[in-house]
Amino acid sequence: METKHLMNWQSFRSAITIHPDKHLQFRYANNQLVDASYHITEIKQAPITSVDCGGVMNAWTEIIVQLWEPSVKDSERAMTVSKAMSIIELVEKAMPLNPIATIKIEFGNSGYDTRQMYPGEITLDGDNLIIDLRPDFTQCKAIDRGQSCGTTATGEECCAPDAATVKPLIQLKNLATTSAATCEPGSGCC
Repeated sequence: METKHLMNWQSFRSAITIHPDKHLQFRYANNQLVDASYHITEIKQAPITSVDCGGVMNAWTEIIVQLWEPSVKDSERAMTVSKAMSIIELVEKAMPLNPIATIKIEFGNSGYDTRQMYPGEITLDGDNLIIDLRPDFTQCKAIDRGQSCGTTATGEECCAPDAATVKPLIQLKNLATTSAATCEPGSGCC
């Protein structure tokens, strides 16, 4: 998955808003749906600043929608999009959300470790609006920029220290173990 194809907050919001009466479902691993009794427990806005292996500073914002499955199932039908939008609007009144921020859905349950996933395809299936969740991934921004990460064509490693900054190793010699005569206090040698 390439980062330039990730959905932003504005696109996500627009895609679901046009279906207010549909039941909002999230599909995760092995085509399993988050239980219909899920809650949207919080929406986080996270500004990220990093320096990659090529020494370049990067900055972006993520909006993370956290889903929680209660231990006691209390609904046969997932919340409607209009219910989800009422939660989103409540959050947006308290905290303006960056429209171009990358969106992630955070979810886990007793059989699936909590993780952040990207919304993928959004489809209609009867009364349901289903959002496919794609796993998060790691990437090398240096390679994405056409630079090297790892070993270059000339054999240098991008993360190896610069030869000018490497200090030579000094070998220490233990003089106490040599066979030469030793100097003792009062012997006149010191």
